[in-house]
Amino acid sequence: MTYEVACSKCGNTLYSGFDLRSPNDVLKLFGYKCKKCGAKLAPEKFRVEVRKIDGSFS
Repeated sequence: MTYEVACSKCGNTLYSGFDLRSPNDVLKLFGYKCKKCGAKLAPEKFRVEVRKIDGSFS
């Protein structure tokens, strides 16, 4: 399963991978700003969302 941290304003993916990382750790790398739209991001405002993706994985 892939874990993803995305900007809540523009949807830009800040982190995508198999390692579960806290939003704070990811945002710290970018100075708590989205690298695409420049929005200020706060780790306490992130929400967890689980999505099932249909398809075949091999």
